[in-house]
Amino acid sequence: MSFVNYHTKEINCKIVYYGPGLGGKTTNIQHVYQKTAAKNKGQMVTLNTENERTLFFDFLPLDLGTIRGFKTRFHLYTVPGQVFYEASRKLILRGVDGIVFVADSQVEKMEANIESFEGLKNNLAEQGHDIAKIPLVLQWNKRDLPNIISEVDLEKKLNTLDVPSFSAVAIKGEGVFETLKTISKLVLLNIKGGLER
Repeated sequence: MSFVNYHTKEINCKIVYYGPGLGGKTTNIQHVYQKTAAKNKGQMVTLNTENERTLFFDFLPLDLGTIRGFKTRFHLYTVPGQVFYEASRKLILRGVDGIVFVADSQVEKMEANIESFEGLKNNLAEQGHDIAKIPLVLQWNKRDLPNIISEVDLEKKLNTLDVPSFSAVAIKGEGVFETLKTISKLVLLNIKGGLER
């Protein structure tokens, strides 16, 4: 899915942050944006809907090296979490190279997490993708709140594919870059594998 720009010698990769509404997707991306040096990032674009925002920006990480002489530029997107934005979510998933599923750790949000994850699988399948074949990382967000599900239960209910997962408090920046580094590496490994075929 990645786009190669031969003029700038860059491989452009799309990473989508997916999950239930108000689970921390936007907070993750805002933290990454704030901590990325100005010369390495593009402008953040925000599309506001009534209850949720869709964010997008691109950046050029310095520490991930090159693939066959090409630098890698990552484009990070969030999807609106509410169910009535289904069409937007499908559109944003087009051409995706990697997904971060941000789960809300609060007990009362478990059903929304499961529903959102099933929606992700279905939306990918509609576009001809198998979720098991796309780089995926799970993030257990809001671990600082009092009424949360154990990580063991989150793993049991959501991590059926046995992908990397991280505990996070995105509002404090905890777990944000660990999640991003892991999905970035998985995406690059996937691209390298595709180039070598």
